[in-house]
Amino acid sequence: MGFASAGLPHYVAAVPDNIPHPLELLPSAGESMAWFCLRTHAKHEHIAAAHLKRHEQIEVLNPRVRFWRATRAGRIQVTESLFPNYLFARFDWRTSLNRIHYAPGIGGIVHFGTRWPTIPPEAIAELRRLVGDGELQDIPDGLQAGEEVEIAGGAFHGLKALVTRVMPGRDRVIVLLDFLGRQTTVEIGRIEVVRAGFQR
Repeated sequence: MGFASAGLPHYVAAVPDNIPHPLELLPSAGESMAWFCLRTHAKHEHIAAAHLKRHEQIEVLNPRVRFWRATRAGRIQVTESLFPNYLFARFDWRTSLNRIHYAPGIGGIVHFGTRWPTIPPEAIAELRRLVGDGELQDIPDGLQAGEEVEIAGGAFHGLKALVTRVMPGRDRVIVLLDFLGRQTTVEIGRIEVVRAGFQR
């Protein structure tokens, strides 16, 4: 089953309209243990995940990705959440809903009005297969001729270029870029370029 199809949300039954605070009660909907999507405060995914993992009755998945980013000081390797401002947790909503909602770093549990979507276990399993036990996926850094890159640092910082040749022995690449309205071929150090396909 592909992630796109597995990722369709399930829904627990709607919370009755006469309930003043939706966190006070969720209706019976079969199995009370379920995966939910949690919204976190900006850049607090790791803080929220670390706190929730201290509770044995709460299972947490915080998929992350590690990649190279272009900066004026050169390229740097960074690790970020695969889903910025979100993570996933499996818990018994009958007993843990308020604890989750008010946990450090958590902005709330994703819901739509009176409907509280749950994440199918198949979608979680596929995410875990992609990121592994460490919940971390490395974006390959190898380059090939024909790939688009971004130059990090120096006079050409931020410019997009096309790799025309890779010289592994010298750890350098030759790129073709548009500079001042002209296409120019430049030889540059490998550490000065990052793949343009994964930038945030």
